[in-house]
Amino acid sequence: MAREPLNPGSVSRGRRPHRQTRRSPLVGLKPSKDVCLELEDHSSIDKSAVHFFGTKGAVDPQSQAARLADQFITQNRPLFELLEVSVRRDYDGTDVRLVVESNSAVGAVPLVSPFTAKPDYGLVVQPRFPWSGIGPMLAEMGWLVSPTPLRLPLLKRSERRVPPWVLAFMVLARLKALLDRLERRFEFTEQERLAPKGTVRWQQYAIRNLTRGQFLRVPCAFPDLRDDRHLKGAIRFTIERQLQSLESQREQGAFVHKLIALAESLLSKVRAVPACRPSAQDIDGWLRRPLRSDVLVEGLQAIDWTIEERGLAGLSDLEGIPWTMPMELFFEAWVETVLRAAAIRTGGQLRAGRKRETVSPLVWEPPFLGSQKSLVPDLVLELEGCTVIVDAKYKRHWEELQQGRWAAKEDDLREEHRQDILQVLSYANLAESATAVCCLIYPCATATWESLRARRRLFHRAEMSVRSRRILLWLSAVPMCDSAERVAIPLVDEIRSIVRTAA
Repeated sequence: MAREPLNPGSVSRGRRPHRQTRRSPLVGLKPSKDVCLELEDHSSIDKSAVHFFGTKGAVDPQSQAARLADQFITQNRPLFELLEVSVRRDYDGTDVRLVVESNSAVGAVPLVSPFTAKPDYGLVVQPRFPWSGIGPMLAEMGWLVSPTPLRLPLLKRSERRVPPWVLAFMVLARLKALLDRLERRFEFTEQERLAPKGTVRWQQYAIRNLTRGQFLRVPCAFPDLRDDRHLKGAIRFTIERQLQSLESQREQGAFVHKLIALAESLLSKVRAVPACRPSAQDIDGWLRRPLRSDVLVEGLQAIDWTIEERGLAGLSDLEGIPWTMPMELFFEAWVETVLRAAAIRTGGQLRAGRKRETVSPLVWEPPFLGSQKSLVPDLVLELEGCTVIVDAKYKRHWEELQQGRWAAKEDDLREEHRQDILQVLSYANLAESATAVCCLIYPCATATWESLRARRRLFHRAEMSVRSRRILLWLSAVPMCDSAERVAIPLVDEIRSIVRTAA
């Protein structure tokens, strides 16, 4: 006999009623509108995971937010590493928190959402020094370091606080490389020549040229080896668009004028072809070419950015390009520019670690047991009787050391500063001169630099004597928004005084 289905409203005698629990699946939650984590380099923020993931309406919002935070951190760990960012989940007793700590890299990357497994979130690390100061520095040091686009999905937002000239430089640099490597190809050409070549258009010659007495104008069709005019037309279209953008930014400073000059020099190489806006099919066709190079792919990507009017990713409403820039390398290049100006004034010879000119190998025995293979100071300035060894540190130490007493500093700060001092002092053994100056240089704001210079506290000095050698330790700072020639003046005065003493 078949059992009749139970009425949902009835309960069998002798049985306890079944308690139904409400469940709130993850897919039923909607993320909050705040889907972008933003902070400055060498800083930290903490955000409520409940607010960030929008779990306030769940049955147990904190445990739900904790699970989402763990999944979010696990999914995006490789993307966090691109910007040298660490993220951890914390609990302060009342709320689940996302603690985000940045290092020396800046940029923007998309982050995978734990709800959709799509790049719906974002991470933006801003430079703690303003772009208005970074721009002139980039131009003065010859664009040694610049923002680099990442091969990642576009962010849902583009950064309007990052000036358009930053992207313009990236586009122009790629177009310059593309023009330098542009391959020639055979194109079918029609031309009137003095002698037959290829296929002769006899009918056209007999009807039009002979009747006009133009016996030596033979219409021919033949393959000719020449540049890809269609691609050059797309390049010209892109350069003209970037020029229009740069012309509207002249008030940003002289470095924009240098970018305009670069764009005009590139435009002169493609003036022979008419500008044409390439279609998506054109770009796909170029990308399907056999033996395509990275230069071609990156150049076509820059053309596509210009056509689609992309911006660098950040915190506005349009889609943007993921990018990164290592501020540590940027600061090293800036200090190199300052030292180069000092070398010209003092007559010294400057060697840069960026060019692998300061490498001193460490010979281990046996070789396979060795750890660090060499010592590589950032900069070495050699003068008569004196060697200045500089290590650039893009950290907050200088500003923090100016506040309060050394004994009152946190243990982590003091230990990290000790490591910096020991590192630069180890380079003193690489100098052959009787006097070696080991200098740690940190970044600072222009106002801080001016104040320290006026109070004659721009250099903190220590000295030690080892047998017949004199080793000096300097702690100093350079501003992040000034002229390299002006910044080099106090350094030149200090170096000259040491050289006079050494002599």
